[in-house]
Amino acid sequence: MDNDIYWQAVKKNDARFDGAFYFGVKTTGIYCRPSCRSKLPKRENVEFYSTAEMAEQSGLRACRRCEPRSTGQTVDDRVKMVIRSCELIGSDVTLTLDDLAREAGLSPSHFQRTFKEFVGISPKRYAEARRIDKFKKDVRSGSDVVTAMYDAGFGSSSRLYEKAAVNLGMTPAAYKKGGAGMKIFYAATACDLGRIVVGRTAVGLCYVGLGDDESMLEQELKTEFVNAAITRDSGALKDYIKVILEYLDGHSRSIELPLDIRATAFQIQVWDLLRTVPFGRTVSYSEIAEMLGDKNKVRAVARACATNRIALAIPCHRVVASDGKLSGYRWGIERKKILIQKEASA
Repeated sequence: MDNDIYWQAVKKNDARFDGAFYFGVKTTGIYCRPSCRSKLPKRENVEFYSTAEMAEQSGLRACRRCEPRSTGQTVDDRVKMVIRSCELIGSDVTLTLDDLAREAGLSPSHFQRTFKEFVGISPKRYAEARRIDKFKKDVRSGSDVVTAMYDAGFGSSSRLYEKAAVNLGMTPAAYKKGGAGMKIFYAATACDLGRIVVGRTAVGLCYVGLGDDESMLEQELKTEFVNAAITRDSGALKDYIKVILEYLDGHSRSIELPLDIRATAFQIQVWDLLRTVPFGRTVSYSEIAEMLGDKNKVRAVARACATNRIALAIPCHRVVASDGKLSGYRWGIERKKILIQKEASA
């Protein structure tokens, strides 16, 4: 069972996967179809099953709301193909696009379009995410970095380190230690939005927090990078803070600084799009979802914006509701309003 793609389908209530699998919730003893509109359970309480019979054999009972036992569920052949492709990638992350397309009986371009339609990312990006996931699991289980690297399908250390900054947010060796050995320098200062705390690694900007309570922002930084060595050092952040304050003061329209981010493939997609939204403009969550090729991803887009830990440099403040009204902002709605007004009048 490909748990990742199934969990994404459950989160989106994706009816296209109805009949392809069922999910059970250990805490309630109930199993449902993917499209069930009941409250989303915690991931750790969810198990997946190929058939309703398997779910019931595990002691679960059918949900009365979505009635997973009802007839008439014909699974789209494209869903079956995508699930099979994900399973193949999971068993052999070195498979190429041509290999997967040949197995599916499609041209590479047709296969890639179909895969991305259902999964949200390309087969290549999906395989990269699976390689990183396998690497993470192996090193957490005690494997040394080199063995985990090759077992996960990375042909060389350079390939692994190339992906590490985005997918791990630290070097592979630092990840094995739970982030221990990773060095973060930070500094705080006043701005017209209150207090700002900025953190950076040797790679680039890893945190920008806005608030009224500097100590709370410092604590959030330490929580985000719980095992890293975090040191207050104004000198190490002098140039970074200068660039950010120039942006806030209206002397520049962008923050051109290197970033060091930890994120999922989907978060990266959203954040990359946000960085293309022009200064002084806003975009809706639904428009971002449509740019990603799936208008049903509005809530997922909102979650990606809410988890952005690098304010301003990744301008999630430019995202508004479909009716143009301001919606949630990690650093406070009032700050979002001020930022949008300042950019519009600049």
